[in-house]
Amino acid sequence: MSRIPARLRALTHSRTTRYVGRVAAVTAQVAVFLSVPAAAYADTGTPVLAANSLPVVIANLQAWLMGILAAVATLFLVLAGVYWATAGGDPAQVDKAKGALKNALVGYGLAVLAPILLQVVQGIVGG
Repeated sequence: MSRIPARLRALTHSRTTRYVGRVAAVTAQVAVFLSVPAAAYADTGTPVLAANSLPVVIANLQAWLMGILAAVATLFLVLAGVYWATAGGDPAQVDKAKGALKNALVGYGLAVLAPILLQVVQGIVGG
């Protein structure tokens, strides 16, 4: 069995070597990203910051709002499940889980009502 000398082993497993390797990897990635002229291929010929009509803006807002509300509600639902599963009979933890479950249900309710609320706003604004 061949043994690696302690100095060589320390050199190959030192913090400095790992740090230099990480810096080299990040530098190589940045160099690759900068060497590709991605901006030259990005032009589609249509204006990017074109102003949309109010109904289009409200429809986009509706889609984003529903997605964000559903994602947050799902997060609270998962947290409620984790709290409930790890409660182990602790009443404070069970109450915490019930609160997270209520928040999840409110979030899902708002996500379902978002189209109706945005139609009301659209009617008020006049779109």
